[in-house]
Amino acid sequence: MAKILIIAGDFVEDYELMVPFQALQMVGHQVTVVCPDKIAGQTIKTAIHDFEGDQTYTEKPGHLFALNGDFAKVSANHFDALLLPGGRAPEYLRLNPLVLNLVKAFSEQDKPMAAICHGAQLLTAADVVAGKKVSAYPACAPEVRQAGAEYCEIAVTEAITDGKLVTAPAWPAHPAWLAQFNKLLS
Repeated sequence: MAKILIIAGDFVEDYELMVPFQALQMVGHQVTVVCPDKIAGQTIKTAIHDFEGDQTYTEKPGHLFALNGDFAKVSANHFDALLLPGGRAPEYLRLNPLVLNLVKAFSEQDKPMAAICHGAQLLTAADVVAGKKVSAYPACAPEVRQAGAEYCEIAVTEAITDGKLVTAPAWPAHPAWLAQFNKLLS
């Protein structure tokens, strides 16, 4: 089975970290979650984003998530695939050149990558989506287009695969997004 790396940070979307972390392990993959400047055993705070009829999503405190890997020790060479959850974390993780270099390395090695919601901000900042069809939370559409990708406006329960990249707008797409990603891993 595949070795999957997840890059996360404080205020990552709770469902977009917890569900893939558990579901991908359930089907036999080895999943490592890292955060810049943190080591295995340390925690990050998650946030729960919900759609309750407002003009944007609401945000509530989530859980503490214990990391199981050290960011400083990871390399794309040690993993088969990359997963990028959304939430608030990508907006500041994209400012870290080490994170962007890691995302670029997965892309250059043509390894499967999955991003959901605001996770697309890491793909656009790493400049790895030009010419691709990409879904993301609608607020990320301008960034996706500016990065040279085709923003795909799809239902919140759908996902899209373009080559070895699987993207989706938000956590309600988990069944489709994770199924498409898992298919790339087999």
